[in-house]
Amino acid sequence: MIVPFPRTSVLFVGLLLVSPASFAIDTNRPKKHADAVLALMSYTVWPDVTASDLNIDNGSSESQELSITQFGGGATISQEVPIYLEGTMGYSRYDPQFVLSDGTQSRKIPAKWNSLTATGGIGWDFHLYTDRWGGKLVLRPIANFMLGTMASDLRIGSNVIKRRTNKEFDFLNGGQLNAYGLGGSLMIDYELFSKPQDIDIELRYSDMTLNSFGNTSEAVSGEANTQNLGVYLRRRAPISDWTLLNKPVRYVMEGAHTEYLGEQRGQLGFNSLSSMGLGFELDSSDYDVFISRTRLVARYMFGHNTNGYGVGLAMSF
Repeated sequence: MIVPFPRTSVLFVGLLLVSPASFAIDTNRPKKHADAVLALMSYTVWPDVTASDLNIDNGSSESQELSITQFGGGATISQEVPIYLEGTMGYSRYDPQFVLSDGTQSRKIPAKWNSLTATGGIGWDFHLYTDRWGGKLVLRPIANFMLGTMASDLRIGSNVIKRRTNKEFDFLNGGQLNAYGLGGSLMIDYELFSKPQDIDIELRYSDMTLNSFGNTSEAVSGEANTQNLGVYLRRRAPISDWTLLNKPVRYVMEGAHTEYLGEQRGQLGFNSLSSMGLGFELDSSDYDVFISRTRLVARYMFGHNTNGYGVGLAMSF
């Protein structure tokens, strides 16, 4: 898991403004927060090593915390049937704090906003080139779709606002935001699988528009767009004569970089994230189990004023 980054700030801080002699709110603030959450959903839409498990705060006890977790995978069915299928599930939690004040006293009202997304994709591999080592270069257009939901829940303070009938407050206490997304990706993928080494290089551009729908609370209906450009590199090779499970143990080296574009650019205080990883892989294909390979990779992630580390577990079937 990537640990909190003390030098990174999440800038979506809510403030309920006041008027003399009574509690009052700025009705735009919760809407702006919810628009931000819809935008943050976009970080869990695409397969992305750099943001697969991300936790952010600003290093103070008053910070608004953001956590993003993602898992998924993709594969081409076969050379004879070059249909590519992928799926990703993501979860994020955002804990904003709203301040309610009558001019002399103020009270913090922490909320807990949880979102869950599921993304699917179907594509086709167009073979471009095979080199003399057997490595294959393919062009892979992918059609993607997403469904997501975000629920809001007040952890304390509902008694303070129970007399409020404002739609924004109604959303804060048990509101919901449902979203769907339609878009696509274009990937160039080079793969070399051989006895001395395996090499995988992917360059991917992705674009999707997210829209609210269904029983979304009226106060927070909206849309967001997600665009990014990413590159991923991985090399696997045997570690000398070391064998386990009747197969050579392989070391794994990987690198990744994601450049966020459009509305995502600067959303979390950075425009891009990079990752470097080192680990090992066990091959269990000689045994009657459905898992053929298992990889454990330690990663270091960094970006503008942002850094952290993580451990990733991957399996091949």
